Amino acid sequence: MDLGLTGKRALVTGGSRGIGLAAACALAAEGVRVAISARNSDALATAVKRLVGGSERHICVPIDLMEEGSPARLLGLLQAEGFGMPEIVINNLGGTLGVDDPFAPIAKWKEVMRHNFEIAVEMTTAAAPAMRQAKWGRIVNVSSLAGLELNGPPAYAASKAALIAYTRCVGRLLARDGVVVTAVLPGVIRTEGGYWEKLEQEDPERVKRYLADRCPLGRFGTGEEISAQIAFLCSRQASFAPGAAVTIDGGQLRGYWGG
Repeated sequence: MDLGLTGKRALVTGGSRGIGLAAACALAAEGVRVAISARNSDALATAVKRLVGGSERHICVPIDLMEEGSPARLLGLLQAEGFGMPEIVINNLGGTLGVDDPFAPIAKWKEVMRHNFEIAVEMTTAAAPAMRQAKWGRIVNVSSLAGLELNGPPAYAASKAALIAYTRCVGRLLARDGVVVTAVLPGVIRTEGGYWEKLEQEDPERVKRYLADRCPLGRFGTGEEISAQIAFLCSRQASFAPGAAVTIDGGQLRGYWGG
């Protein structure tokens, strides 16, 4: 299937590893010119070499998006580098930040909310005007099944739930301008340095029990299995999907957290 993405420009946040890198690789394979961002410049330099076309075609921008205003600054840097405004944005940056305690100080909750929700909102606000003017654009927010089921670390689940609600609302508002805003809700995806890898090291029996009891496939999903769906949501074939929130969870049973 031709996704019709050849020659498009895409920005992937948190693109140095995990689902972000997998998404960048998938888009590059479809002929998209990709910019990836993350904090670690060395990791980015290594990651961009894995994209079809390498650093000769794609660029990487080290930046800490936790700082207020940094999404708009990142878009400015892309233009200064001659990349231009992205026609596709993958808001992938996110994680628990290690905040598992439901009674953590409110400052910690705000950090998690910033990490998983506010950055995506700022990026969309900054990138959408150019897409609306062009009458074409794709924004894919990487949420989580935790945001739908409200399980797992509470601050993380709440921030991902906010991202789903935002996607549904803004997706409708931008639809008539040809801008398709969607979200993917991955289930248990094991990524390098991610939550499940750390939990596997800390409590392997808990992870083993969770997979056996609640995951029909009996395994974690992969970044590539998520990135294929992300690439499709960026395509012309996804024109009737504004506001869609797509679960990709391997048939995972819901409403359970293996304590």
